[in-house]
Amino acid sequence: MKKRTSNNSLKKFIFFMLLPGMFIIGLFTYMPLFSGVIMSFQNYTLWDLNNIHFNGLENFKFILKDPMFYMTLKNTALWIFVSLFFQFTLGFLVAMLLRRDFKGKGVYQGMVFFPWAISGFMIGLIWRWMFNGQIGVINDILLKVGIIKVPIGFLSTPSLSLASAIIANIWYGIPFFAIMILAALQSVPKELYEAADIDGANSAQKFFNVTIPYIKPVLIVTCLLRVIWILNFPELIYSMTGGGPAGSSNILTTYLLEMLMFNQDYGKASAVGLIIIGLLFSYTIFYLFVTRLEEKGDF
Repeated sequence: MKKRTSNNSLKKFIFFMLLPGMFIIGLFTYMPLFSGVIMSFQNYTLWDLNNIHFNGLENFKFILKDPMFYMTLKNTALWIFVSLFFQFTLGFLVAMLLRRDFKGKGVYQGMVFFPWAISGFMIGLIWRWMFNGQIGVINDILLKVGIIKVPIGFLSTPSLSLASAIIANIWYGIPFFAIMILAALQSVPKELYEAADIDGANSAQKFFNVTIPYIKPVLIVTCLLRVIWILNFPELIYSMTGGGPAGSSNILTTYLLEMLMFNQDYGKASAVGLIIIGLLFSYTIFYLFVTRLEEKGDF
């Protein structure tokens, strides 16, 4: 009887200790989310606050009829997968290099990992200056090398604006993969390589038959999580191009910000946010499916 009373007291204590945290999460996460879902079915603009009313699926119909939305979907796919491919590939190469001991390794590691500590908005401003059509360092280098004859407006040219933002995002994301993969590489037991040496395996065989299988769980998880982070990373594009020119560099999250900042249309912006949540939910299901396959050894 005393043990049961003690357990009940412990459960109550844990509950009351967790209650403030649960309240804060509910207030600042779930309450805005619930309000956003409601607004997505409303005519809700700051220009006409006296005319707020439920309009059903009109916001979604408007978005699905908007040609800009489909260009934004295409841009989002390019933004995610091109960035992810080069961030992963270059990050893996950096991690392999940092795995070896060499003079000044600590300084070099600090230089490689430093960009990850800077805010995305600040990174966007730096790269905006570098890609500037008049005073940008990239144009200056290309002119001096003789690759171009006249400066290029990287951020003002529709066909180049998104590519410029992707280059900045690749540079920004390399340290994340380098950190995660380096940590995974350092956890590989040396005994596995010694056993491979005894079996006569060369460097390529040890890499593909020992290293990759051992760190595969880390590679899968980091890639899957990075997709979510890249999608929810509008500040770099917003600080570099503002989604322009003419929406050519918009992704879903900057498209949402554009509706909020310029149109003041909270209803349509909330509808875009709900679409993003739906895409992320679908991706989460895929993520859980892949991780379950990986745990079973079928992936």
